[in-house]
Amino acid sequence: MLFGCDFSSAPTTRKPIVVAVGEMAGTDGVRLASLQRFATLEAWGRGLRETPAWVGGFDFPFSLPRELVEHLKWPLEWAPLMAHYASLGRAEIRDTFAAFCAARPAGGKFAHRAADAPAGSSPSMKWVNPPVAFMLHAGVPLLLAAGASLPGLHAGIHEDRIALEAYPGLLARELIGRRSYKSDDLAKQTPERLAARTDLLAGLEAGTTRLGLRLQLNADQRAELLADARGDHIDAVLCLLQAAWGLQRAASPGPGYGLPVQFDPLEGWIVTA
Repeated sequence: MLFGCDFSSAPTTRKPIVVAVGEMAGTDGVRLASLQRFATLEAWGRGLRETPAWVGGFDFPFSLPRELVEHLKWPLEWAPLMAHYASLGRAEIRDTFAAFCAARPAGGKFAHRAADAPAGSSPSMKWVNPPVAFMLHAGVPLLLAAGASLPGLHAGIHEDRIALEAYPGLLARELIGRRSYKSDDLAKQTPERLAARTDLLAGLEAGTTRLGLRLQLNADQRAELLADARGDHIDAVLCLLQAAWGLQRAASPGPGYGLPVQFDPLEGWIVTA
């Protein structure tokens, strides 16, 4: 089974965690089976634990920049680092990261992971817009609780539960450039953003990306994805396709799943970047 997850560190019924569930269909097809919604972190974590086998693409960072970790004198191995990070409260994380940024010059406030540049992703230490530091804090412990393996970072107790860090913006930009296709602000849920979602979905169904995968949908699913002006559902589908690309390359050299043969084992990597 394949998962694509649009994550929230503080899900609600109004804005839940969205998981696109799918499967490979032939050599280049990815069939969307369902869209699941989780209004609590506990429910999402339970879903991971109760599904026997999966390869998932998750839209949150799996680690922090080495530069930041070294500066703070936190553990320099991934598992101890994550244990330390999970022990902190969000207010302490925010204050620690804000102090780090305050001491740095304008234009270079944040530390970055090596994967940020090729992926075009936000630094994983950001605590606002988007609060990916809190997403890391909430998400990784639940992956570990599910016994998942994170290739190149952690060997879990379940070799058939594979978690890959995904980033939907990377695939979306390939198809529609910098056009905005979503907004949480009702006033910004415009016809232009609907047109961008329409073009994005058409490109995914046509398989015109470098991933070489065609998204397979039925008419109801297509309508549901286009109608979601927040873009959470289509982001989950973008992560689903990145997970499928990784699954096709599970036996590739190094950590597998299409990840680089070598990357920083403290920082991790974003699949397809």
